[in-house]
Amino acid sequence: MSITDMLIGVSIGLLAGVVIGYFINRMLLSTANSKMVEAAKVKADSIVQQAELKGENIKQDKLSKANEKYQQLKSKFEQNAKKQKEKLDGLQNKLRQREQNLNQQAEKVKKEAQKQKTLQGQIDAIKDNLSKQIEIVEKKQSELEVLRQKQVKDLEKIAGLSAEEAKASMVEALQEEARTEASAHIKEIVEEAQLTATKQAKKIIIETIQRTAAEHAIENTVTVFPLENDEIKGRIIGREGRNIRALEMATGIEIIVDDTPEAIILSGFDPVRREIARLSLHKLVTDGRIHPARIEEVVKKTTKKVEEEIIETGERTVIDLNIHGLKPEMIRMVGRMKYRSSYGQNLLKHSREVANLCAIMASELGLDIKKAKRAGLLHDIGKVAEDHSDLPHALLGMELAKKAGEHPDVCNAIGAHHDEIEMNALISPIIQACDAISGSRPGARREIIESYIQRLKDLEQLALSYPGVMKTYAIQAGRELRVIVESEKVSDEKAENLAFEISQKIMKDMQYPGHIKVTVIREKRAIAYAK
Repeated sequence: MSITDMLIGVSIGLLAGVVIGYFINRMLLSTANSKMVEAAKVKADSIVQQAELKGENIKQDKLSKANEKYQQLKSKFEQNAKKQKEKLDGLQNKLRQREQNLNQQAEKVKKEAQKQKTLQGQIDAIKDNLSKQIEIVEKKQSELEVLRQKQVKDLEKIAGLSAEEAKASMVEALQEEARTEASAHIKEIVEEAQLTATKQAKKIIIETIQRTAAEHAIENTVTVFPLENDEIKGRIIGREGRNIRALEMATGIEIIVDDTPEAIILSGFDPVRREIARLSLHKLVTDGRIHPARIEEVVKKTTKKVEEEIIETGERTVIDLNIHGLKPEMIRMVGRMKYRSSYGQNLLKHSREVANLCAIMASELGLDIKKAKRAGLLHDIGKVAEDHSDLPHALLGMELAKKAGEHPDVCNAIGAHHDEIEMNALISPIIQACDAISGSRPGARREIIESYIQRLKDLEQLALSYPGVMKTYAIQAGRELRVIVESEKVSDEKAENLAFEISQKIMKDMQYPGHIKVTVIREKRAIAYAK
């Protein structure tokens, strides 16, 4: 067999193998497809069953939710229906109550109408009775007039005078009697005036002197500056007195260096300048560098600082008192009050106190509170004016308030609080009263020690002038007088009368702040000796 035949045979064998393999493969594929189809059907049936089961569950869930929603809506509807029913029941009750009230009012109106009808009948009866009585009175009056005329004619016949002549005679007699009595009264008044004229004139002069001179005589005009030791006095004086002269020139205050140990005196009427001098001196002594150039520098800085403090004090005061629209120059003057005192009473504290008192009093009387408080704060503004005028401080303060554009009522209250001008505003007497209250309250003002001691002596001497008084003691700064009497001469009943008499005498003859308590002490002592 040749190679070609062998190759052909191999080719035919391979071809046959391929054909046989193809058919075998087809048979295997057909068998696999049938199994897959079968598995797919089973899976599909399972999916359908699961879907039906899930759908049933969803259906049941939806039905359950729908049932719950239905129950909620039903409950809500029942609640609303119940509320509407309660509301309707309430309205029905109100209507019934209103109907009852209307019925009661109708009954009252009916009863009132009956009462009015009864009263009208009574009034008509009273009118008829009064008419009859008036007729009787008129008749009696006419009868009396006839009788009076008859009596007058009878009297004229008896006296031989007509009614006009008798009247003229009586008038003349009364005039003569009145002239006599008037002359007697005039004589008594003239005699009394002659007795009291000298006393009244002295009183007027004393009050005038007190008004014009008391403030400068009693008010503080010096400031004592303490020193650690007397060696500092030489440094303050300086070589040939140049330091002290420079300090006096810069501050305008007299500096007195005398033998007073560890102290020098700053003297001047302007309290602001005294404060500037005190602060400047304190700074110079603390720093240790005291020479003319340094003095001028320190005084300038201190002056600026004090001016700033004055303005700040004024602004703080008007803010605290709730006063608005005050001009800057008036605010500055209010701040200057801090360094001014009257009878030992700080002027700013006094003015604030007067402002608060005025506000309270104006509120009680129904007047303008803001105007009263404003006038109370500014009533003594003339005391801190920088331009020294001969006008009293009340009138000067009024002029300053007018320049600052204050209300006329405020200006009148400032000018009239010491009766220098007539009071035209309703708040003016309030300012005057509150100024007196603040100045005369216990502890507000200071007296000179000499006048204070003299007042206590006069108080004790007044009580000693009564019979039976053995000893007297003025205690509690002159606000209580204790009187010790002799028990043999003064009884318990007389002791009570004595306390009253002394208190009345004090009120009549003495001037004092506040009130004075009079205590009369009577004790019985039995003494025996054993020998």
